[in-house]
Parts: sequence; structure tokens; C-alpha cells
Amino acid sequence: MGRVRRLLRKKVVIGILAAGIVLAGAGTYWFQPWKLWVSETVREAAPAAAANGPGGAPSTLATGRLISHEHTTSGTVRILRLPDGSRTLRLENLDTSNGPDLRVLITDAPVKEGRAGWFVFDKGAHVSLGKLKGNKGDQNYALPAGLDLDRYTSVSIWCDRFDVSFGAAALTRA
Repeated sequence: MGRVRRLLRKKVVIGILAAGIVLAGAGTYWFQPWKLWVSETVREAAPAAAANGPGGAPSTLATGRLISHEHTTSGTVRILRLPDGSRTLRLENLDTSNGPDLRVLITDAPVKEGRAGWFVFDKGAHVSLGKLKGNKGDQNYALPAGLDLDRYTSVSIWCDRFDVSFGAAALTRA
């Protein structure tokens, strides 16, 4: 026990221990490893429930199926035109890993299988539709009014912290 006390009295050792604690805290904040075990499920109703009235039901403009990239990801994407003319991107049956700073991007990038598709979605034109509301379930994201669906042909669940796609879908016009 005496050797430990003598060692802890040395300023260099105390400095190294303090630096290690600071680095461990910063690393924990940056990677947020607890999110690997915490899922957030969101069950938003399809816009049809609220919009179905005198204007009619929403129409489907495009669809896609999510493929896995950095993390196992599945579900479908639909772009809906509502009776008032607005458009919504809808994620249905989404199932992916949770992570730090996940976003929903609509992009002009091609959807590629495997590692080739992990890093392409922020290289070209892309629009962030906001933070991912949950890593599981059904969710709606409003599309900007002037967004050209002929130009933006894919969707990515994007980790902005690490610049990597968790999963993506190519959009096919309906």
C-alpha cells in the first residue's frame, strides 16, 4: 500500500490519471455507446388519417426499400402528396441501430450495396429532413415545397457525427 501512496504523490502520475479521465469522458460523449442498447420506437399515423377529408386521400409519388450499410437497416420509404399539395416522406416499419446524431437525408446519390454505399450521401446534393425521431417504427417528415423529386432520388439514415449511412433506399417513382 505504501508503494501506491508514493506513486500517487508524483505529479506526473496524477497528471496522466487526470488526462485519462478527461479523455474517457470525451470519448464516451462522442461515441455515446449506450445508444447501442437503447431503442426509440415511434408510431406516427400516416398523414392519410388527418388529411382524408373533402380533399381526398394522399397519393404515393415514390417508394423505396431500405438496405443496410454501416448498421443493419430495414423498412420502406414512401413519398406522399397530401390533398393540400404538401409532400411527406414516410418511413414505415423502420428498424435500424440507434446512434449519435442520426438524420434523415434525401439526396441525389446512387444507392450502393456494402461499404461502397456508406459514405456517398453527403457528397452531392442533399437535404436534411431533420433528426431521426426513433430508430424503430413509423415516422413522417415534411418535404420542402420546392424540392425536385426528379433530382433527389434516394433517402439515407445518416449519422452526421461519423459521416456514414446506416441504411438507404433508392426511390422509384410511382
